Amino acid sequence: MFRHVVMFTWTEAATEDQKTEVATRLRELPAVIGELRDYVVGADAGINEGNYDFAVVADFDSPEDYLVYRDHPTHRAVIAEFIAPIVASRAAVQYAF
Repeated sequence: MFRHVVMFTWTEAATEDQKTEVATRLRELPAVIGELRDYVVGADAGINEGNYDFAVVADFDSPEDYLVYRDHPTHRAVIAEFIAPIVASRAAVQYAF
């Protein structure tokens, strides 16, 4: 199995509607991208200061399946239209497990 984890912080100008739209659009991806085996997205619980605001955990059968997801036009459109306008910072990691 292969996992992709990405975390975002949002700009101060990001609205709650924009943040909700990111989650909504990302949650639609498993129906479009068959290579996704498990896909969980969510906002930080707000328990610890200094955390990122939002995370995505995506599981795949292989690194090649991850690349299909990474480059998929629907995924790229979600990034361009909904994430990029409100992202302040991003961190990501991919690993086999």
